[in-house]
Amino acid sequence: MEALNFIMELLTKESTVALTAAVPMVEVRGAIPVGVAMGLSPMNALGMALLGSMIPVPFILFLIRPIFQMLLKSDRFKGFIHRLTHKTLDRSDKVKKYGFWGLLIFVAIPLPGTGVWSGSLAAALLDMRFKIAFPAILLGNIIAGLIMTGLSYGVVKTIG
Repeated sequence: MEALNFIMELLTKESTVALTAAVPMVEVRGAIPVGVAMGLSPMNALGMALLGSMIPVPFILFLIRPIFQMLLKSDRFKGFIHRLTHKTLDRSDKVKKYGFWGLLIFVAIPLPGTGVWSGSLAAALLDMRFKIAFPAILLGNIIAGLIMTGLSYGVVKTIG
């Protein structure tokens, strides 16, 4: 019981938002409303969500291709990796065509499947250089975060 209390004390509102934002498909789109609902200021929720959601980006950009190559050798994961790769590449035609700007817009649209995880995966699979991909993902994530902050704060202000 003491261990659980200790863990709960460590999980502040801010760290909860950051960890929530690091989860695929949730990212800033889900973490900002969580932070605002927990009572954080919109800017605090935005900052923690942006921080948390960007943590996986360098790892995905640098490590996902070698990990996929390793997993493709396993019959258990081969089908999943092929489906994920093809699904990502099918949705990333604008990223391929417009490079930096395509990736920025892809990440900035606050819809499921278009965040930093998908954008990072698309950039890695399209062999985009880190110095192009990371700033595009960061700026796109900031735009998505600002959109979600505006929506979350407006909803909470209207209801509250």
